[in-house]
Amino acid sequence: MHDQVQARLEALRKEMAAGQQRMQDLERQLAQVRDTMLRISGAIQVLEEIQALEEMQALDGMRPPSAAADATPSQSQDADELAEAM
Repeated sequence: MHDQVQARLEALRKEMAAGQQRMQDLERQLAQVRDTMLRISGAIQVLEEIQALEEMQALDGMRPPSAAADATPSQSQDADELAEAM
């Protein structure tokens, strides 16, 4: 009986070690997926800002010159700064 208990204990310890290793691998994989999603999210944000800037510039191009001049300097300056930053 003692040998059976010892053998079962050894088998369970091996299973526990394998489970811990698997959990570490999954946590590492989860961190990698999180990092990838964070980079993708940042890229989406940048592209949305570029798209909004292009749409704003297209609208400015469609306005008569006097209407485009009516835009507040801070709006034009913000758009220019955003374009330069990209």
